[in-house]
Amino acid sequence: MRAIKAAGLAALLVMLISPAVQAGPPTEQLQSGMDRIFTMLADPGLKPADKLEEKRAKVFAVAEELFDFGHTARLALGAHWDRLSPTERDEFIALFKGFIQKAYITNVEMYDGEKIVYAAETVDGEKATVKSRIVTKSGGEIPVDFRLLRTEGDRWRLYDVAIDGMSLVGNYRVQFMKVMKAESYQALVQKLRAKQ
Repeated sequence: MRAIKAAGLAALLVMLISPAVQAGPPTEQLQSGMDRIFTMLADPGLKPADKLEEKRAKVFAVAEELFDFGHTARLALGAHWDRLSPTERDEFIALFKGFIQKAYITNVEMYDGEKIVYAAETVDGEKATVKSRIVTKSGGEIPVDFRLLRTEGDRWRLYDVAIDGMSLVGNYRVQFMKVMKAESYQALVQKLRAKQ
């Protein structure tokens, strides 16, 4: 009886301590890409100032594999997306991707040894959420939900990230709607072009 209880306790501890072991393809694919990014960020060969552009380019190359920029751009634009021609959609995706690259990838030098702990995964049809937390060097924790979409070849790609409850897509949708309501879609495009 004690052996059964001990085995049950051990199984419970494994589930609590390392939930990513039981995670499915969304977490596995996300973690693989994120591990590649963290390896680059910590690479001593990419630390010197003259290697900064190379580091940024390498990180963004992996980000392009992880992120579905087209889906993210569509969600950020909301209902206005349906009114765009295929050419306008392609242009908006390219501008949005450049905007994200400029806003986030240019800050890779701020990396200071943070880690990601993957806590839980839920899959609902073609969408998944990977609940995790960023652990800082000082031990602080920031909750992060990665939202992924199943694409061709059973590949899971990011389309949204919610940090401490704040959605990247939701944040940009609010900003973009303000510009379009106050001015126009073309004004939004001009502003995104100016930030490239």
